[in-house]
Amino acid sequence: MPWPDLVIGADKKARCGWAGTDPLYTAYHDREWGVPVDDDEQLFEFLVLEGAQAGLSWITVLKKREAYRKAFAQFDPRKVARFDAKKEAALLKDAGIIRNRLKIKSAIRNAKAFLAVQKEFGSFSRYAWGWVRGGTLVNKHKSFKTVPATSPESDAWSKDLKKRGFNFVGSTILYAHMQATGMVNDHLQGCWRHGKIKPYRA
Repeated sequence: MPWPDLVIGADKKARCGWAGTDPLYTAYHDREWGVPVDDDEQLFEFLVLEGAQAGLSWITVLKKREAYRKAFAQFDPRKVARFDAKKEAALLKDAGIIRNRLKIKSAIRNAKAFLAVQKEFGSFSRYAWGWVRGGTLVNKHKSFKTVPATSPESDAWSKDLKKRGFNFVGSTILYAHMQATGMVNDHLQGCWRHGKIKPYRA
C-alpha cells in the first residue's frame, strides 16, 4: 500500500491514511469525502473533477479545484453544455486546469448528457442515488487492503452512463465518485469520520 491504513494528526484524531498530513487533503477528508451529496451541480462538479483525475493523483486535482470552478462556470451543467470551440480552445490554454483535450471535450459532452438525465428523471441526484437503492452503503473495512476499486453498483452504473453518452465514467472512476459523494461510506472503522457521517436516505 502507498500509505498506512490510518494516520494520527496533530489533533490526535485517526484518519484514513490517504489523507496524510497535507492540510488541503485532511480538510477534504474531514469535511467532504463520504458526505452525502444530493445537489446536482455538486454531483456534476465531482464527475468533472474525477474525470480530470484519470491517471493523476487526487491532490493534484484538489489544488486546481478553484481554477476549475472558474473555468467551468461554477460547474453549472447548462452553461458548460453551451461551451463552443472558442471556449474549448481557451480552456486548453488555461494553466490553472489540466490541459488535456480529451478530458475537456469530455466535460462538455458530459454536461449535455447530464442535462438529458435531469430531464428524464427530474434531477441527476434521483438518478444517481437509484444505483444504491436510495441510500448510503455503509461499509466496515478495517484496512484499505479490503476496500475495492469497483463494485457491482459502479459496474452497472458505468455501463448505463456510457450508453447515455458519458465519457471518462469507467467503473473505477464511478466508484471513486460514489465514495466522494457519500453513496458509499468507505472511511475505515478506525477513522474518526466513519461513524460521524449520517447515512443518506432518499
